[in-house]
Amino acid sequence: MEPLKHECGVAMIRLLKPLQYYREKYGTLMYGLNKLYLLMEKQHNRGQEGAGLACIKMDAAPGEEYMFRERALGSGAITEIFSKVQDNEDYAGQLYMGHLRYSTTGRSGISYVHPFLRRNNWKAKNLCICGNFNLTNTDEVFEYLTSMGQHPRIYSDTYMMLELMGHRLDRESERVYLEAREKGLRDKAVTEYVEEHIDIRNVLRTSMPGLDGGYVMCGITGSGEMFAIRDPWGIRPCFWYKDDEVLVVASERPVIQTTFSLEAESVRELGPGEAITANRHGEVSLSRILEPKGNHSCSFERIYFSRGSDRDIYLERKALGEQLVPEITRAIGGDTDNTVFSFIPNTAEVAYYGMLQGFKKQSNEKKAELLYTMMQDHRLTKEEISQVLHNIVRGEKVAIKDIKLRTFIAEGNTKKELAAHVYDITYGSLRAWEDNLVIIDDSIVRGTTLKESILRILDRLHPKKIVLVSSCPQVRYPDYYGIDMASMEEFIAFRAAIALLHERGMEDVVDRVYRACLAQREVAPQERTNPVKGIYAPFSDAEISEKMVRMLKPEGMTTPVEIVFQTLDGLHKACPNSPGDWYFSGDYPTPGGCRQVCEAFIRYCEQSYSK
Repeated sequence: MEPLKHECGVAMIRLLKPLQYYREKYGTLMYGLNKLYLLMEKQHNRGQEGAGLACIKMDAAPGEEYMFRERALGSGAITEIFSKVQDNEDYAGQLYMGHLRYSTTGRSGISYVHPFLRRNNWKAKNLCICGNFNLTNTDEVFEYLTSMGQHPRIYSDTYMMLELMGHRLDRESERVYLEAREKGLRDKAVTEYVEEHIDIRNVLRTSMPGLDGGYVMCGITGSGEMFAIRDPWGIRPCFWYKDDEVLVVASERPVIQTTFSLEAESVRELGPGEAITANRHGEVSLSRILEPKGNHSCSFERIYFSRGSDRDIYLERKALGEQLVPEITRAIGGDTDNTVFSFIPNTAEVAYYGMLQGFKKQSNEKKAELLYTMMQDHRLTKEEISQVLHNIVRGEKVAIKDIKLRTFIAEGNTKKELAAHVYDITYGSLRAWEDNLVIIDDSIVRGTTLKESILRILDRLHPKKIVLVSSCPQVRYPDYYGIDMASMEEFIAFRAAIALLHERGMEDVVDRVYRACLAQREVAPQERTNPVKGIYAPFSDAEISEKMVRMLKPEGMTTPVEIVFQTLDGLHKACPNSPGDWYFSGDYPTPGGCRQVCEAFIRYCEQSYSK
């Protein structure tokens, strides 16, 4: 119910025909720029803190600029940057790259907005990169760069990636330079040879192997090379499409489909460790740069972040809602006749349709069975049939995301009071004291909005019982691969488990886990584990859910409340191709993730004990 900031969005376009072709066919030299705008605007959900674009003009004469970049801050950044460049023929180029930013580090300002640019007087050594990523071994990359004598200006994974890849691009340029000299070439002929023979795949093979984390890295060079590479665990998403006019890359499949009027089957997903590249002549290659380390595609993409207009994501979200029907039925005592079903706007809407569909199927099966039984006894009258069919599953829009209240104008209790009114209810949507209310959301993370707003306003309708449904499992662990989740102590599931340990005199569990996390500092990366799982091990999911209810229920609220969570098995059944579940299970796919969660628990313990 609390919006999660999350991974960024990327978009790339490489025109594969001469610019005049697009003027003649589409009536504009800005065909590529216009398509980039659509790709970025349709991924606006992925980044509302800033946006940037870069363009390569490959036919620029010496003395003319050939590499252009524009960036802006704020939720209106896309409109701002495109309004500046739409009539600027400098941006009538052959190669475009766009980025939408959501900070996962807390750092802000225009200097942190992608794309990042590294300049050089040699066109082939100019590098511009952007990415949807978060590295979990930034310190190791920093040490590697400094050991080579570099002096990174900012301790940031993006700046370090720019310097690392820039260094390898320099080495690749020098390799080709020496090759040209051995062939007897001199002066301008050497430069032209270098630009013609740079292989960006060599840069990727020497830059990427030491990285730990989830990423899709994109880049362009001044000489017209282009690349996009996905992490070997397949954590972050990347899709591409090619025909004889364009090569397109984006973070989400449906934006490519919509922008270019394609069927889903025409858009391909970049595999773990794969890169798609294009050289200055537009020759496209799909290459295995890194050995795949399994499929750990992020399941939160399917539940929450990605556009629900994707064919598979839409069906998966419906399945997440539908397969919760048996557990919800248990929670309401099977009394569907006196239950109203609803959802928390807006990302839970598709799961709500799936839940409603499941209850309708269940209702129809009961009606069919009842009618069949009655028919064995006597010939049914129209009134009897009507009476059976009259029992319907009741879905209502109970909760409304009313307005974005400007709580910054208030302080203390006043601010808290304003925040409690972000949501409103539809009065009369259920029968007071008679109807149960089942309301589904995509996730319950901190629980703050539940306690301060949602439960309070739902209680005004006086339901007989409130059943809160989460279409995903309990969120227990932070993400370190690009989603800006809460810190560990903010998770309501974690706080509930800690509270249960204290209630039952099991504080020694916390101490054991703390010591196990400290011991992980001495473990080789490939042998790292996640001891924090031990905090949850003594309890069932139901026990933790019950404790959550006691912690979240507002003071004075008498309506019974129950929380129903998706199971891990249910998640994997609904999203079979996206098994990455570390925020629920604690099974981090990389050594860096395990190290980070251990350090987070160590900080939690040391800060808690020092108070």
